Amino acid sequence: MSCALVILLFVGLLHQTARAVYMDKLADNKICGDAECSHVLSMATALDDFIAPDCRFINIKKDQMVYVYSKLVPEEGAGVFWSGSVYSERYVDQMGIIGYFPSTMVNETQKFAEDTNMDFYCD
Repeated sequence: MSCALVILLFVGLLHQTARAVYMDKLADNKICGDAECSHVLSMATALDDFIAPDCRFINIKKDQMVYVYSKLVPEEGAGVFWSGSVYSERYVDQMGIIGYFPSTMVNETQKFAEDTNMDFYCD
């Protein structure tokens, strides 16, 4: 009885972790301030609220400060996305989370680094 329960539990766990969702590629290249895209390119202010459509994106609230780490070079017909993180006393739970957002949702207020074109790939 207990052996069957353990097997059933194991199969159930495998079934849940085997699921994957296909997501469209956002871009072929990105612009960064350094090779690891770890240096802030610029600071921007959110022009409006943005609700993240999936786990690659971040939620942004109007007037929130956003640190921009990279800018995706769009494919033909695709939107322009930047990656960054949000900081605000009001939305502390989102601080430090890095994700994508549409560049049209922010106003770039200060540039810190020169843009360097990098290939976009994952290890």
